[in-house]
Amino acid sequence: MLPPPCSLLRYDPPTLVSRRTEKRCPEALPLQATPQRSPPPRPGPPCRPPAAKEPQEILNAILPPRSWKEGNQLWVQEVSSSPSTRVDVVKLQEQLDLKLQQRQARETGICPVRRELYSQCFDELIRQTTVNCAERGLLLLRVRDEIQMTIAAYQTLYESSIAFGVRKALQAEQGKSDMEKRIEELEEEKRELERLVSEEKAKCEAIEKREVEKRQLEEKKHAEEVQILKRTNQQLKAQLESIIAP
Repeated sequence: MLPPPCSLLRYDPPTLVSRRTEKRCPEALPLQATPQRSPPPRPGPPCRPPAAKEPQEILNAILPPRSWKEGNQLWVQEVSSSPSTRVDVVKLQEQLDLKLQQRQARETGICPVRRELYSQCFDELIRQTTVNCAERGLLLLRVRDEIQMTIAAYQTLYESSIAFGVRKALQAEQGKSDMEKRIEELEEEKRELERLVSEEKAKCEAIEKREVEKRQLEEKKHAEEVQILKRTNQQLKAQLESIIAP
């Protein structure tokens, strides 16, 4: 495992904790404190009350130490408890601007790089404040946790909205394909109906033509019969007149 990258948060030099071979070097720190018999009390300055904690303990609770392995060695690096001056704050601002430029963080919009660097800068400010006033540092910790919780809520809401949008887009795409398929079916049905209408029209035209021809033939036949009857009538009239005449 590689050592953690450089951070804007100030750390103490790393300390070797243990090796896998269970052979500890003289500078290695124990992982667990072994119970020892306390020495007899000696006269000296009054002890701090049990409720009070050392600044390093408070810093470790606020900003946990980071650890990594190099081969068979385990290294731990705690947050620095040294106070900071105005020069350190100015240097922190310069480092922030430099890292923003080096890592090409975006100036606007959502940028994970810019958020990470500003989070490191805020942690360093909390560390500097905690060294001078633990209560103020704890209050800033609450503010940081609230901001992170709010950002996480907005991120969850954003991811949910993205998922909802993607789901709706897929549904719309599926509905679009179904609608296109339905349109094709209706167009095919329309073409079939148009074909049937054309066939029926052709049948109607054929029937009308046949009926017209039949009517014309019947009219012609009727006219011929009328002419025959008229000639027969004329002949009978002529015969009747010839019989009646003296």
